[in-house]
Amino acid sequence: MTTQTTESALTTTTRNALLACGVDEQLLTGSREVYSPINGEHLINIKNDNQEAVVQAIDEAQEAFKTWRETPAPVRGQVVKRWAELLTEHKQDLAALVTAEVGKITSEAEGEVQEMIDICDFALGQSRMLYGKTMPSERPGHRLMETWHPLGVVGVITAFNFPVAPYAWNTALALVAGDAVVWKPSAVGSLCALATDALLARAVADSGAPAGIHHVVLADPDAARPILEDPRVELVSATGSTRMGKQIAPVIASRFGRYLLELGGNNAAIVTPSADLDLALRGIAFAAAGTAGQRCTTMRRLIVHESVADELVDKLVRAYKTLTIGDPSQDDNLVGPLVNQQSYDGMQSALAQAKDEGGEVLVGGNRVLADHYPDAYYVEPAIVRMPAQTDVVKDETFAPILYVLTYSDFDEALELHNGVPQGLSSSIFTSDQTESEIFLSARGSDCGIANVNIGTSGAEIGGAFGGEKETGGGRESGSDAWKVYMRRATNTVNFSGELPLAQGVEFI
Repeated sequence: MTTQTTESALTTTTRNALLACGVDEQLLTGSREVYSPINGEHLINIKNDNQEAVVQAIDEAQEAFKTWRETPAPVRGQVVKRWAELLTEHKQDLAALVTAEVGKITSEAEGEVQEMIDICDFALGQSRMLYGKTMPSERPGHRLMETWHPLGVVGVITAFNFPVAPYAWNTALALVAGDAVVWKPSAVGSLCALATDALLARAVADSGAPAGIHHVVLADPDAARPILEDPRVELVSATGSTRMGKQIAPVIASRFGRYLLELGGNNAAIVTPSADLDLALRGIAFAAAGTAGQRCTTMRRLIVHESVADELVDKLVRAYKTLTIGDPSQDDNLVGPLVNQQSYDGMQSALAQAKDEGGEVLVGGNRVLADHYPDAYYVEPAIVRMPAQTDVVKDETFAPILYVLTYSDFDEALELHNGVPQGLSSSIFTSDQTESEIFLSARGSDCGIANVNIGTSGAEIGGAFGGEKETGGGRESGSDAWKVYMRRATNTVNFSGELPLAQGVEFI
């Protein structure tokens, strides 16, 4: 009886949050079934878009772009300003959907919505700073400069683990750049997408912007293929696995389209002899166990100097045993569920392979709460001591497994750190300035994100987010990531009354 009451309450909370954000009830009566990883409960049915609907969304986005590109950028910024206001007003509603549909604990779900608000603030300022350079010309009476123009329709593909923030990273900047957006969210995250899109629709209407500048399509990969294949989609920004990136990149490249890829991460921290171990303990525990190991920036490898390895590992094992696992909507739980059985099976397969390759599971790895939640997959975050960086360590398993490796000298640590195909996020815990500077230098971390004395997760929106190697090379969010959503034109203006040619060329 207690379980049924909880499930019913979850469904009610979900529906109320959707309606509070302004989702049309007609969208909640389709054929696609949505379940919660919290308890396996069926939450609601929603629409399922076919390929014709995807093409129509691109058609409408392309038409709206023709008007939107002519709108002054500071005026475009008013849309994201209003969107931020609505996201702030409905922060708890949207966070409740993230928790219900993805399984994040409440504080992490609210933190993800806060990222959306923060990037809107950033993009609002950027709308007055789409700067181009003026360069000195070698020809008298000439001006040489560059200008930045809207790109066109941008396709955004997002993953389940961050169902709303990466969409906002892309969309807030794309809108101020003058682009229109067509969004294909993960199937796990569709409710979050409907609510997010409904809030953006309100912001667009309140700001008097063209309604067609944003679309969300709830389509399976086959139906969504026009986003990859249609030449009118100038840029595809896709978040997901390396496998997914290898599949879609050639399709987009075959038509000379642009792509921004945020793919797998196999993130590591180096802990040196001079590190503050208590500080490292806190940073490692959150980065490795937070979000049940389902962040692209989750710490998956710990490379510890042999002189402090036993002490630090003992501390971590004791800390892991205190982690509270359960319903993520309850404030006293720190670790929620894996998203589905496939993730659980993948974790168990990786643990078995680690043992075959000489690893020792020090703590965790077991399924818990199965009696109470037979259709949900809660697991104990695991720590595995490995004798070397074996095949399983080099692969990314999207689950809370932390592999521990030891090193004897700093060059060995760097070699281990960089010896994987992925290159997203990294960190070092040290009190030695030389070590920290080397780690941040060209011979140090080969990742797109390199941190000192903090973990691998929890990036702020002010810096560009992305990675190297099989992570895809894309950059989103802050810094100059706005340039990805625009095209550059180099302009030469001749006001001399003469016609000198560059490089002294003479042509009569």
